Amino acid sequence: MAALWSRARQRTSDEALIRALYEEHGRALLAYAQRLTGDRGAAEDVVQETLVRAWKNPDSLVNGKGSVRGWLLTVARNIITDRYRAKAARPTEVAESPGRPPVEKDHADAVVDSMLVMEALDRLSPDHRDVLREIYFQGRSVAEAAKALGIPPGTVKSRSHYALKALREMYADNKPRTAKLVALKEVAA
Repeated sequence: MAALWSRARQRTSDEALIRALYEEHGRALLAYAQRLTGDRGAAEDVVQETLVRAWKNPDSLVNGKGSVRGWLLTVARNIITDRYRAKAARPTEVAESPGRPPVEKDHADAVVDSMLVMEALDRLSPDHRDVLREIYFQGRSVAEAAKALGIPPGTVKSRSHYALKALREMYADNKPRTAKLVALKEVAA
């Protein structure tokens, strides 16, 4: 029972010590840490860690070597230095947030879309496919496509119209993309 009473008494004196330290030196310690870190949240963490170290080493505070505030400020500076060195030793942390796009965009949808387009183009007649390739993939005008294909511009217009209509009809069934991708994988296998 005496040991339990001694621990309870020690805990009360430790709490009183930390409260007294915080009341007397907390504002100065926070201002110092915030000036060094440039971040209020990080400074509060440093103050908390400094007080934990003071709680773990109460003899360092009352040994008569220097001031208590000097000891606390030195501990805070050392904590900040340690954190800076640790952060510099590892890659930069990037927080994920829905409002912030990833560093490198996921291109999976573009790959699936291009596979679907290639599969759809393969289903078209060669004449329709050639017209769409010239206009959409080569970026040519109707006149340029007509010249490259050796056909009249009116033919290019009508073939592109009917080719696009055929593509719309192919995908009018509104199947989910995943089902189309499964079908594409089966075709590729």
